[in-house]
Amino acid sequence: MVTQVIVLNGGSSSGKSGIARSLQVVLPDPWLTLGVDTLIEAMPVAMTESDAGIEFAPDGDIVVGPEFRTLEEAWITGVVAMARAGARVIVDEVFLGGPDSQERWRRALGELPVLWVGVRCDAGVAAGREAARGDRVGGMAAAQAEAVHRGVVYDLEVDTSSTGSVECARIIAARIS
Repeated sequence: MVTQVIVLNGGSSSGKSGIARSLQVVLPDPWLTLGVDTLIEAMPVAMTESDAGIEFAPDGDIVVGPEFRTLEEAWITGVVAMARAGARVIVDEVFLGGPDSQERWRRALGELPVLWVGVRCDAGVAAGREAARGDRVGGMAAAQAEAVHRGVVYDLEVDTSSTGSVECARIIAARIS
């Protein structure tokens, strides 16, 4: 079966977005890239200021509430609908709930052919990227570097600590059928 969806899971500043953009260049067919940041940017600002939405704590911890989960479920359903309609989709995700997060996606994706990719990055390297970006809460990258991978099962893992986005994309592209 031809891979329809690539799910990239990794912590903040691990390099998922760079890999996704590079995949769009190296893969022969057009692929859409959608990520949790897309969802958060589409939400009303009030959702980031409410216990029911998503809260970014000063120490980098992230807490999600029931309203966020409801919107996230609808968003996942929409992403899957695009894939079912024939679009090839790269999902740029952060599995804050580890295997529970993966299971939500697995259930929604059903029988679609998926390549699950772990995007790892040394916590110190990710923290340096986070500081250089300036658009993230400090501490998020270090807190998520390993936590998002615990209990998650992958078809492939790449490490961006010393491997660039284009090379990681080529490694992933070699696994696409």
